Amino acid sequence: MMEKVRLGIIGLGAQGGNYTRFISEGKVKNIVIGGFCDTDPDKRKAYTEKYPDIPFYDNYTDLLNSGNVDAIVTTVPHYLHPKIGIAALERNIHTLVEKPAGVYTKQVNELNAFAESKPELTFAVFFNQRTNPLYQKVKELIDDGEIGDIRRTNWIITAWWRPQGYYDQSEWRATWEGEGGGVLVNQAPHQLDLLQWIAGMPKKVYSVVKYGYQRDIAVEDDVTVVLDYGNGATGVFITATHDVLGTNRFEILGDKGKIIVDDSKKITIKRLHNPESEMSNTMSWADIKKLTGGGDMSQIYSEEVLEFKSVWGKQHIAILENFAGNILDGTELVAPGSDGIHGVALANAIHLSSWLGKEVELPIDEDVFLAELNKKIQEEKRALVEK
Repeated sequence: MMEKVRLGIIGLGAQGGNYTRFISEGKVKNIVIGGFCDTDPDKRKAYTEKYPDIPFYDNYTDLLNSGNVDAIVTTVPHYLHPKIGIAALERNIHTLVEKPAGVYTKQVNELNAFAESKPELTFAVFFNQRTNPLYQKVKELIDDGEIGDIRRTNWIITAWWRPQGYYDQSEWRATWEGEGGGVLVNQAPHQLDLLQWIAGMPKKVYSVVKYGYQRDIAVEDDVTVVLDYGNGATGVFITATHDVLGTNRFEILGDKGKIIVDDSKKITIKRLHNPESEMSNTMSWADIKKLTGGGDMSQIYSEEVLEFKSVWGKQHIAILENFAGNILDGTELVAPGSDGIHGVALANAIHLSSWLGKEVELPIDEDVFLAELNKKIQEEKRALVEK
């Protein structure tokens, strides 16, 4: 039996470098590095000097065929995640894809379908925020019915300030052809996943998206979305990269209370003593005036505040260990690879609604989305030529 998983790290940018450091420093249980892969000659030079005993490959096919890896993680541009994932699974190599699982649902569905044909292999997606105790607690509260049926969700997540210099680092960044979008595919995929993981997928979305609003880029840097969950519940999701002051506040309103998450550090739980509908039917206007006029609100709800501390990197390590655990002993996956489709589907729907100027239903028409995306890519190419 395998004692430790030999992991191939494909792509040695920021995330690939972080995973290399975590594993090489012994912070990740049951994983060793079996090989590196990157197309950058400078990365080859740096990594072969620092890790002379670990093979380095210029292309992922050579790494996959080397026999030196049992599993891989794809820390590459988003378009490549499904392609490399399928190539690994074809060779019976366990696969962990970075978020997002792809740029459009058609390619992610192809990856998921192929993974289903290889049930003996571990297939996961790097949703490290699912290991965050704070969001695990929020999901537990919702699943346990602590605030009853959800009526509304509101998430303002604008704590992604990125100056123009960030976008100017490389030609592929913040482009339709290179990255497949802006804040929705780069910064906010974790929140899109958490939103649907905790509250469920909406049935319809209507979005107002600004492209190159405050930055010299072709893709989105400001997003406002109205969510329709199909059962009367609604939501709003707002994200941007131009708010230097930034806000991160997630509210979930239920018929029996409210959950408020501030800065991914604090949960405030307000539990109604009686469901709101019952209060509405039994309380007189005089009773309400007493409360709103400075009365004792503890008569109608209790409040609990939970504080959380987050150690950077701990959640990434947890996903890597969970991935290895599933390979070695069948530990249940925190983020099965098949779950990667949901955030991509939501991002695609948000983009498509803004492109068509109307509300769209989920699941969207994949062919319509891809045609519109290709239009954006062609427009982008023409603009570059004109420059």
